[in-house]
Formats: sequence, C-alpha cells, structure tokens
Amino acid sequence: MAYTLYIPLVELEIPIADFRMKVLAWAQKFPLVASYTSNGVAYPYQGFDELIAVSSGEPLLWDHENMFEELQQKLATQQHLWCGYLGYDLKNQVEKLSSGNKDEVGFPAIFFFEPELYLYFQKEGINIYSKDGNIENILQEIHATSIPEKFCALPIKIKQRVQKEDYLRNVERVRDYIRDGEVYELNYCMEFYAEEVTLSPLPLYLQLNALSPTPFSGFLKYGDLYLLCASPERYLKKEGRKLISQPIKGTIRRGATPEEDQQLQHQLRHDEKELAENMMIVDLVRNDLRRSCATGTIQVEEMFGIYGFRQVSQMISTITGELRPECGIADALKGAFPMGSMTGAPKIRAMELIEELEVSKRGLYSGAFGYLKPNQDFDFNVVIRSLQYNATTGYLSFMVGSAITYDSVPEQEYEECLLKAQGIRKALGLE
Repeated sequence: MAYTLYIPLVELEIPIADFRMKVLAWAQKFPLVASYTSNGVAYPYQGFDELIAVSSGEPLLWDHENMFEELQQKLATQQHLWCGYLGYDLKNQVEKLSSGNKDEVGFPAIFFFEPELYLYFQKEGINIYSKDGNIENILQEIHATSIPEKFCALPIKIKQRVQKEDYLRNVERVRDYIRDGEVYELNYCMEFYAEEVTLSPLPLYLQLNALSPTPFSGFLKYGDLYLLCASPERYLKKEGRKLISQPIKGTIRRGATPEEDQQLQHQLRHDEKELAENMMIVDLVRNDLRRSCATGTIQVEEMFGIYGFRQVSQMISTITGELRPECGIADALKGAFPMGSMTGAPKIRAMELIEELEVSKRGLYSGAFGYLKPNQDFDFNVVIRSLQYNATTGYLSFMVGSAITYDSVPEQEYEECLLKAQGIRKALGLE
C-alpha cells in the first residue's frame, strides 16, 4: 500500500527552493538517493521531472548475464517508480564487444532502486509518496534539517589521464581511421581525476548545478558512490508509445555580450563540420530507433536546433518514433544504447576503436541516468558534464570528449574538451 500527501505551495512555510534544499540534505542519511531537476530550462519535450527519491533498502539485484532481458522481466511486475542508470559498458550485451580499461570509480554496470519515499515538485504543489504512513513525521524532520552549507573549494590536484601530446596524437590516429574508411566519426574522450580527496558531495553538486543549470541535472547516491550530473543531453524519453531522442553534436562558447553570443550561435549553425557531425548522428539515431519503432513513424522533428546553456551553446536535433506494439521498455532502451552522440558512426566499429584508443573505462560516463514510471513511461539523460566520486577511496573523476571527423583540427578538439570541462572546474574552485 502507498500513502500520498499533496501540499499546495501556498501552504509551505518557506520558499520552495529552500524546502527542496532541505529535502536533499535530509535525504543524505539514506544509502540510496536520486534527485532530478530541469532547472526550469526550456527544452523540447521538457527536461527531467522535479523529483527526489530515497530508500533505506537494497537496490534491485541482477545476474549480469543478460541485463536488458532481465530488465524486461522485472518490468513485468513493476508497480512503483524506479530510479537508476544504465552504464556505458552494457554495450557489451547489445553487441559483441568488451571493456578492458581500468575503472577506478566502481559503479556497477546497471543500477535501479525502488524508492520507499519520493517527492514530486510541481508548479502548484508537492506530491509526496511513501510506502509507510509516516509522511507527517518525515515533513517535520525535513523542516528541522538545515539547508546545506556552500561548497568550500579544496586544494584538489586534478590530473589528466591522457596528456595533451597523446591526445593530439590519438586524434590524428582517428583521422587516419576515417581516411581508411573504418568510421565516419568517432567520439574520443579523456579522463581528469584526483586521488584521496575528502569532500561533501551534495554541496559540490549544488555548486555545479548553480554554475551549470541544465535540463537533465541529477544527483545519485549509492552508498559511498556519487554521481553529480549537469547533463544538457537527453538519451531517450517515452511518453505513451512515443519515443524521443535528442542527440547533441556541435559546441561553441557563449558570448560576453548578447551581440557576440548571437554571432557565435550563428557561426555554430552554419559550421559545415558541426552540421556534418550532427547529421551523421541523426542518421545513426534514426537507425537505432528502427529497432523498436513502427515503420513510417520515425521523424526528425527538429534538425540543427541551437540552444544556449551557461557555458556553451549546443546544436541539438530531435528524433521521434512510435514504439511497436510487441516491443517493451527494455527493447526501446537496448535498441538505441548507448547514445550515438557518444560513440560515432558506424556505431559498432566506433565502439571498438574507442576501447582501443581510450585508457579509462567509461563506466557510468556516457551511460544513461533517469527514472522509470509505473505507467511504463521513462526519461534518461546522457551522463556527460558530470563528476563521479568514490567516498571510500577518495577517487574523484570526470570525463570530457568531442566528436572527431576527418576535418577535425586536433588542437581545436582539445580546446573543445577543456571548454566542456569548464563548469566542473569552476565548481571545484579550479577556475
């Protein structure tokens, strides 16, 4: 049995932003926490729901053999909200691939939990759902909780897993692969990390979210493992039988003035290399959706849309399709996994070369974080612009990358990676 309570915003004793902060701080006593927000950023098909979920129980268990098939079986009996993620290395269960690079963070390949309590923040009020009839007591606890303190920048020494010279050399290798017809485009990423770091994950996430408010922002706690996510990109959303995918390809910095910003966005919208990158990924996503969508239903609703975020402007396209009657949620997720914008084209060969060229296991990075609703709708982002932290070992990590085409200039690709890391570096007090 589930208990529910609706609180109109006019009845809240404090501003909604402060209440949400208190909920997040109160939630930290639980081993399993998931928070999602769109930050009010306008986005086609909207961003994440405003949601905070907690559990003191155990996450769902997996046998790790055929996780997508197992997911479909588990969904047959799903009655409540699920929160979690699909790690990038589930690619090995989609295609005949492998992952041999080192993983220092330690997130499992797949993770979902069923909240014992969650709060939906809506325009007019808050819906609270609980498995126990203790909502009034919990509200008292939340109100008695202090708002999280601001993040205090620490003397953190961030190292690069791949030095600049090696990065430039690898971009040239990718260009050779493209010239030889192996791939048309490849998303090449590198890791930045720090060791033996002691920090408070929630204040750092709030700092990151304030500096980089994005439509698919999220916070995940799984014991001593934390994801602090400021993603601007949607992997896949399901509304009824409709699937929505919104790959990002194309990045440029924001301008110092509205006039410069407009000029830079115009430059991005007419950059032949960026347009070619975006078009390749749109074709790839269309092909991925064909695995689970009905013939004739796949549409490119928007091509080369330009959207401004705090640090960068991005080129985003929107592709939709209608899920076939015989296909379920797991079929939709598996058919398009992982997001084409994080692999390249053709997809399988790109993923093989990524494994060869990169030195860090991607793990949760470039996977998908989100939620599955009891009505079988879902929404997942692409895990980018994100910090991962293992509080047991003190290992802190973030990865950035860019799409390499034959026209890529290695030095410019390197600078794009640094631009994408800017929000995280600022949050850490490094810039």
